[in-house]
Amino acid sequence: MHAIRSLAMLALSCGCGMVDAAVTVEFSAPESFRDASLEDRYRVTADEPALREIDKHLRKLGERFLDPSASLQVEVLDVDLAGRFEPWRPNLHGVRIMDSLTWPAIRLRYTLVREGRVEASGEDRIVDQMYLTRPRNWFASERLGFEKQMLDDWFRAKFAPPH
Repeated sequence: MHAIRSLAMLALSCGCGMVDAAVTVEFSAPESFRDASLEDRYRVTADEPALREIDKHLRKLGERFLDPSASLQVEVLDVDLAGRFEPWRPNLHGVRIMDSLTWPAIRLRYTLVREGRVEASGEDRIVDQMYLTRPRNWFASERLGFEKQMLDDWFRAKFAPPH
């Protein structure tokens, strides 16, 4: 796993054919993620729909905010989606119950490479404890809306050029 990541970082750092800004996302041991399933189950694999949505959203953020000379490697270490399933409520099987204690959280490691140099790297735990109090936004009816809003805020703060 580390060898693959090292090779990916080497390819990014040498600029081997990289023309457009790129975000690559890797999910490290998704079966051990706290809560990353959109269904009433807790064991997930890398092809889980929620993880595919997170991957797709991070790539879109890269297209929007990174300049063409930049590449971002993201390793997702844990996912805890907003809400929780409450199996003791028989009429709500498969429904996530949202409350003030079940905020979304994603732990990740990242490396930003620009023009062959590592410009930023680190590990963050992104949380939105106030997710239920935010003004209604365009994510409200979208799958993983709370998580996407949280990732937008994080990405903008970390990687968007200053205005």
